[in-house]
Amino acid sequence: MQLTFLGTGTSAGVPLIGCSCPVCTSANKKDKRLRSSVLISSDESQIVVDTGPDFRYQMLREDVTQLDAVLFTHEHRDHVAGLDDTRPFFFWTGEGMKLYCDEAVEKAIKRDFYYAFQEKVYPGSPKFELHRVVENKSFRVGDIPVQPFQVVHGKLPILAYKFSNLAYITDANFIGSREKEMLKGIDHLIINALRIEEHHSHYNLEQALDLVKELGAKNTYFTHISHQLGSHDEISAQLPENVQLAYDGMRISFN
Repeated sequence: MQLTFLGTGTSAGVPLIGCSCPVCTSANKKDKRLRSSVLISSDESQIVVDTGPDFRYQMLREDVTQLDAVLFTHEHRDHVAGLDDTRPFFFWTGEGMKLYCDEAVEKAIKRDFYYAFQEKVYPGSPKFELHRVVENKSFRVGDIPVQPFQVVHGKLPILAYKFSNLAYITDANFIGSREKEMLKGIDHLIINALRIEEHHSHYNLEQALDLVKELGAKNTYFTHISHQLGSHDEISAQLPENVQLAYDGMRISFN
């Protein structure tokens, strides 16, 4: 299987509108960060985790012509705002897009995209097939095994996902002891590292590095990065050998 980072930025993206800091004005493509999302691909299936505001461009950039499902971590706008742009997949297949989410995300989707759930649907509206995700209850999308588990984002419980020997966690600042045991020694860990200074709902760089030591993942990739973290090259030079800053378009192969 393969994971592609569709976006590795925080809610406002990098560069930040109106900002002239060295990161936002960097010429390095690895400092250009769309809103966080990943594509998981297997021999038969493709799924996306979260559909942020940049979803349409991300699909075009990666030439995605097949999408079997969307998994959601939580209901914040930088993770759901692009959902309407799944419409073309419905146009081509005639099948509703499978959406996997918890109750809070389902409520947000039905509120924000109400026109897709009306009795008389407006022509051209997307069609969705909602599936409720239950914490720690595994399921499959095609040939891709999915194990959801819960982490905490500020005071908000949200979902993270484990795909075989890879775990994807975004927007977290707390992971419980049971979940940590499940993650110890994992081959590939993807976790948020927002900035240098502490934040009320995200791991900062120091906290993320402490978590790396505690979990002992073979390879770790930091995502959901703001311009306040620093440039890709600057921070990469400070990281341990088995830890990398993810960047948009980066790919990971895993079993």
